[in-house]
Amino acid sequence: MTAQAATSPEIPAEASEGIQSWQTDRSRAPIATKIVVAGGFGVGKTTFVGSVSEITPLTTEAMMTQASEDVDDLTATPDKGTTTVAMDFGRITLDSDLVLYLFGTPGQKRFWFMWDDLIRGAIGAVVMADTRRLEDSFPALDYFESCGLPYIVAVNHFEGTPSYEADDVREALSVPARVPVLIMDARNRVTVVESLLAVVGHALDAAPE
Repeated sequence: MTAQAATSPEIPAEASEGIQSWQTDRSRAPIATKIVVAGGFGVGKTTFVGSVSEITPLTTEAMMTQASEDVDDLTATPDKGTTTVAMDFGRITLDSDLVLYLFGTPGQKRFWFMWDDLIRGAIGAVVMADTRRLEDSFPALDYFESCGLPYIVAVNHFEGTPSYEADDVREALSVPARVPVLIMDARNRVTVVESLLAVVGHALDAAPE
């Protein structure tokens, strides 16, 4: 998704209250937690990070050139003119003692070698999916299954595309029942926050006792 993050509702009240209390209560330091945002090329990872980051997001967007025409499929996103070549980075305070650092991975296969470094220290991951090309999600799903990092699937609903139920996407991707699957919009702050809360909750559930 190449469009800029649209104006969207504020963070839910409970998260907003947490942010305010953290700003005024310095008696305890917030826990810094790392979340990885992965998925196929053009699925909306940069928009996802940018729509919730409370700091100016760090992006490594580069202009696409004719050299990539044979390797980058722009069928679903013909207007896309840039691509992430290293990572996206943002930060959001979700509660009085919880700060998330978001690391968006590059989507193209030629940049996958960076993933091993980007996941170090992460408690969980968001695998973004586009229903127009679900097959692009399989590399990320296989990667996180193989490395054992807890993850959720966030289906980014693009305007003008058919709507699907989460269970339908789960079945199409063969996602295990233990993995949360959500329908969201990467431009919408509230749905992105909900996705991040789902990752944190799932990571806590998956943690050994």
